[in-house]
Amino acid sequence: MQSSDTDIIYSNPHAKVKDFNFDEQVVEVFPDMISRSVPGYNTIIDTIGRLSQQYVQDNTYVYDLGCSLGAATLAMRKAIAASGCQIIGMDTSTAMVERCQRHVAAFKGETPVEILEQDILKAQLKPASMIVLNFTLQFVEKEQRQSLIDKISKALVPGGILVISEKINHQNEVCRDLLIDLHHDFKRANGYSELEIAQKRTALENVMKTDSLEVQLDRLKQAGFSHATQWFQCFNFTSLVAIK
Repeated sequence: MQSSDTDIIYSNPHAKVKDFNFDEQVVEVFPDMISRSVPGYNTIIDTIGRLSQQYVQDNTYVYDLGCSLGAATLAMRKAIAASGCQIIGMDTSTAMVERCQRHVAAFKGETPVEILEQDILKAQLKPASMIVLNFTLQFVEKEQRQSLIDKISKALVPGGILVISEKINHQNEVCRDLLIDLHHDFKRANGYSELEIAQKRTALENVMKTDSLEVQLDRLKQAGFSHATQWFQCFNFTSLVAIK
């Protein structure tokens, strides 16, 4: 028997597959969904924590933009060694924000945390030493991505870092198909059926627009980052770190 927090959203045929939305139904099963869908997710979260221990500076802000249920926020809160800091998580999903606030409240830590229902494109960012976009940028309209990265770059203090985790789209068609096939095999191995894989892909088609790694790195360069590198990739999922 499957528990109530198991992702079975696409297990039955949908007459019309609606665009993916971070609503109450998704929030309920999100931890299961992401662990079975995103290879290396726990490694990414753990590393965000380690990076925060090294790069977060005293008396600065730390942002988790598109914080979902706060996995990155909590990893940073647990690891931050600097003093006088505050973590601010933002998400546009009311259901995500409400659940995230409960998660954060359940885990005590020295660094204060505030979770806001906020559009990151409109948010004013205070001087920060670390900003995280963990599988967030891919849901932002493509024409707005450069201005968001520019804004983040301006908010970061010297030596501050940006972590971007994304699903990427390989420019080479043969390589792209290979990575997609490997990802689908990963999902099958985690118990998703062909129907679930197909319907989820349809649901994401109009809302998640992926970039190539080259586009991601070029965007960071245009925003004025001195150093940027890919530190993780598994299939078509990657994470980058950029240093101001």
